[in-house]
Amino acid sequence: MTDISSTNIKEGSAEIVSGGNVFYNPVQEFNRDLSVSVLNVYFKKLQQERKAKGVSVIEEPQAGVKYENGMRILEALSATGLRSIRYAKEIAGVKEIVANDLSKPAVKSIEENVKYNEVEDLITPSHNDAMTLMYTSTAPEKRFDAIDLDPYGCPNRFLDGAIQSIADGGLLLVTATDMAVLAGNTPEACFAKYGTIPLRNKACHEMALRILLRTIEGHANRYGRYIEPLLCVSVDFYIRIFVRVYTGQNQCKYSMSKQSTVYQCTGCDTMTLHTLGILKPNPTEKNPNQVKFSIPTGPPVNTHCDHCGHKHHVGGPIWSAPIHNKPFVKDLLEHIHQNPKGTSKRLNGMLTVVSEELDDVPLYYAIDKLCCVVKLEIIPSLKFRSALLHAGFKVSYSHACKNSVKTNAPPSVLWDILRSWHKQFPVKAERMLEGSPVKNILSVEPKQIYNLVDIHPDANPESRRSALARFPENPTPHWGPGTRATIMIGEDKISKSIKNQNKHKKAKDVGDSPEAKLAKIELDNNK
Repeated sequence: MTDISSTNIKEGSAEIVSGGNVFYNPVQEFNRDLSVSVLNVYFKKLQQERKAKGVSVIEEPQAGVKYENGMRILEALSATGLRSIRYAKEIAGVKEIVANDLSKPAVKSIEENVKYNEVEDLITPSHNDAMTLMYTSTAPEKRFDAIDLDPYGCPNRFLDGAIQSIADGGLLLVTATDMAVLAGNTPEACFAKYGTIPLRNKACHEMALRILLRTIEGHANRYGRYIEPLLCVSVDFYIRIFVRVYTGQNQCKYSMSKQSTVYQCTGCDTMTLHTLGILKPNPTEKNPNQVKFSIPTGPPVNTHCDHCGHKHHVGGPIWSAPIHNKPFVKDLLEHIHQNPKGTSKRLNGMLTVVSEELDDVPLYYAIDKLCCVVKLEIIPSLKFRSALLHAGFKVSYSHACKNSVKTNAPPSVLWDILRSWHKQFPVKAERMLEGSPVKNILSVEPKQIYNLVDIHPDANPESRRSALARFPENPTPHWGPGTRATIMIGEDKISKSIKNQNKHKKAKDVGDSPEAKLAKIELDNNK
């Protein structure tokens, strides 16, 4: 974190010069670059939709110019105002950006930075509680075309107001940094905040995305609204989602079929999804596309896992429909190529992986974890993917995990492939303990022979062949969310981290010193 009272900060087209106690967070540059690009592509899409309805549109909109029929954007938690200033200077077709913050020093910083960057006609600084501001903007004429929520931690308390104050078809941008909660470290806290039980597994980052989507959909359904995900990504220490919000009571009925509970084996981590609702075709003469909504029967698993014999944990519900709009992602990639940003290399890599992800397969497995369950030598990724492709299944990576395998093959096929691998590289006999997942899985003969020799031409995707920056390492030490992004009190994260390094070892060393031992003897004698 950097104190901008003594340092000028340049990012994109913006420059921050004022300060006080408001801090700039360079970690989030990728987040801001992505958001600028998404809003630009979204506005182009919005223009196309308005033009198709016969509504007047802006011909060749320019960034930095105010348009009366342009977008109204709310940055509800603005801090320095950097994001809003970048939106004003880099997004074409803006009418107004409301840069709001509850902190007086933050709002003062916003005002000074807005003036310095000469965007007073586009940005309206606001000193208000974010929820109050959104709840007083629910009238149709006051609603925003886009609302950006980038809080410190959980965004849940802002979602109800955001859903009510966003225009029909508007874009909601949400960040969540409480990954320990979303990833399953404290399921009780996740249930209290998000109404969902997370599961600890290698797919926890995608599950976090799907938990947040399910939560937003729940808020939307209360007001006869529903969401359409455009892009949902897990990045560094946070998740970031971009969804459009629509109004339609009938479409809300489909929400039940977009959500599922998750059964996870406690022994081998095999996951089975069970949808909350089923759609059955029910055509009529008036409506040949009519469907009937029904409740599924279940559960979809036995009391004990079919693969290893252990019991199951039950998590969810989570969003189980697609989390990306592939045509939108394609347009986004084209926009980034034409309008490079500071983090374009990483943007291109991540979005290319996203464009390759399977749409209809929620969650994923990690190859190293699968091999770890059965104590096998780790099978090379290309061999594992090739075996699935040769067997007629689809496979992709997930942007959320480097060693992931997302496939429409049932779990039995994954274990069968590892059984075939076991024949080439057998597990030591002493590891085949009675009742263990190792013995229960590997003692079964594979149902067919899988090709583990020939590399399938589609096993190595374009993102990997081109050596794109798909999963970059952290660029600096102490890479993380830091402390709260508005007013900082006391030590910053880095100095505190340095002070606390090896503190347990230091305490032990002090306790073992002759002085400490003598003091302990004297204390015992005085008792």
